[in-house]
Amino acid sequence: MIGRPPEGSAGEPGRPIHRPLTVVALLLGLFLAAMEMTVVSTAMPTAAGELGGVHLYAWVFAAYMLAATVTVPIYGKLADLYGRKPVMIAGIALFLAGSFACGHADSMAELIAFRAVQGLGAGAIQPMALTIVGDLFDVHQRARVQGLTGAVWGIAGLVGPLLGGAIVHWLSWRWVFYVNIAPGLASVAVLLLAYHEKLERHDHRLDVAGAGLLSLTVVLALLAARSLSWGLLAIPAAAAALGLFLRVERRAAEPILPLDLFSQRILAVASPLGALVGAAMFSVVTYLPLHVQSVLGGTPTAAGSAIAPMAVGWPVASTLAGRFLPRIGYRPLVRGGLALSAATAVALALLLRPGVPLGLLQALTALYGVGLGLANTPLVIAVQSSVPWRRRGVATASTMFFRTIGGTLAVGILGGVLAAALLGSGASSADVERLLGPDRALLPPDLLLSVSGALQVGLGRIFWAVVALATAAFGVSLLFPVVPVVARPAPGAPEADS
Repeated sequence: MIGRPPEGSAGEPGRPIHRPLTVVALLLGLFLAAMEMTVVSTAMPTAAGELGGVHLYAWVFAAYMLAATVTVPIYGKLADLYGRKPVMIAGIALFLAGSFACGHADSMAELIAFRAVQGLGAGAIQPMALTIVGDLFDVHQRARVQGLTGAVWGIAGLVGPLLGGAIVHWLSWRWVFYVNIAPGLASVAVLLLAYHEKLERHDHRLDVAGAGLLSLTVVLALLAARSLSWGLLAIPAAAAALGLFLRVERRAAEPILPLDLFSQRILAVASPLGALVGAAMFSVVTYLPLHVQSVLGGTPTAAGSAIAPMAVGWPVASTLAGRFLPRIGYRPLVRGGLALSAATAVALALLLRPGVPLGLLQALTALYGVGLGLANTPLVIAVQSSVPWRRRGVATASTMFFRTIGGTLAVGILGGVLAAALLGSGASSADVERLLGPDRALLPPDLLLSVSGALQVGLGRIFWAVVALATAAFGVSLLFPVVPVVARPAPGAPEADS
């Protein structure tokens, strides 16, 4: 088993860890994920209008999240076996390769495929960043560092929509992918210079069968979610793959997702909670920009700015949660945050009508982000604090896994809801693509009203589904156990390896 790295600044012999620079590298890596949320969501309606295939709109997001979902637990296990640094660097490299390829896509099918490559890298970035922070800092310091990571999301939330709108207007939607390259390369360079792990090497065997069955289960579940015809075959196949996965994991010497982790109440509650939070969050991020651009007739910049306040409210609340955590504990923050996000989801569903002021939508998404930020920081820290170092990577990754699988399945299912609404209205894909592109003004008024109305009906159903998801998340949070906050260690003492 790999030994725990020494606390403080120790690393490889003669090569100490430079913690401030390491944090800078991690923040640059997280900046990629943060910008991906706001910039890409801003540009996708325009990209769908230019490339055609608006019926595939949801798959641009679903492919990314699917690839990230199935790889998160694999990366978490690899990090526990071989170290965090190589996994983080490999993830950034894949993300940048996918970003470059997305910028060169000539069709929606190509864009979806390259987004999957981008997602393969994204599956490593956020869980590895959080795991490294968990390794280097005790629970009190960790809460403060969460404030820095939150600031990154806040900056991206402010800059992303403006940058995305300007790029689409002055250059091309393709450049929303190219902007990832500079911060990604900078993150790798700083990480190579500053972060040096000290690891005890032993022989290990990666659970290839478990990884393959887990990937197959998620893919089949997504196919079942996207289509009724596929579901008749995919649902029993997914159930069979899940059964085989559980059987393999029980017997594996080093399972990709250790099932005994979920015997702990914290993990047993945090996992479904993360899935519901991810489902509600990714649904808003994916479909609110589409509402602004299709129903309200907003520009790409306006579409992105509708979700930008969420990326600002989240880090502000995350920082506050980190400060309040040692005083009031985990549970009040988790419950209070999710109650706020559920109430905000109800307001969004009620107010998404033609003519609603953009400023009101921005205020609501800011509150939605505040609720998620209050809940997320204590949730992640509670999970990390409940396991020893040798399992912190896979425990952190499992939290990310359930969040992304919830988002992946929700975006896929709700994409089917939207497609059904358009099909029922008789609106053609070509008309919807013109609605999202520069030819909107050329559509006959009656056709414009018909297509926009069909999208409004479908998006209305989607946001009431978001209400159900956010309310369910609050319900599950009532089961969150009382978790003591670990006392601050004495100066120079290592954090207890729980």
